[in-house]
Amino acid sequence: QVQLVESGGGSVQSGGSLRLSCAASGYTYCMGWFRQAPGKEREGVARINSDGTTTYADSVKGRFTISQDKAKNTLYLEMNSLKPEDTAMYYCATDTSFWCRLVAGTLALRNRGQGTQVTVSS
Repeated sequence: QVQLVESGGGSVQSGGSLRLSCAASGYTYCMGWFRQAPGKEREGVARINSDGTTTYADSVKGRFTISQDKAKNTLYLEMNSLKPEDTAMYYCATDTSFWCRLVAGTLALRNRGQGTQVTVSS
């Protein structure tokens, strides 16, 4: 199983920006981000496939951008115009090639890293 290590979280004011990174220990067919705030359900944020196709949650479209550096097996999430409701623990996620294809177009990836906290104050 591919190991994932996130970094880049922190505290910002509303309207600010953060860039999250996720280093993977090996090749992955698809990778993504999800988040979970205390007392709330997990929410898929964005996903990118090895061919570069992306999927975003409606709540972050136009504000967040997911990208990858294949040579470094690293995933990024550029977050702009942050809002207090974006406050959550953010997890990098991946899955098997089979599952990635099975859930194509969705944000339902199962294997995650330890997470990095993002806090947006008003």
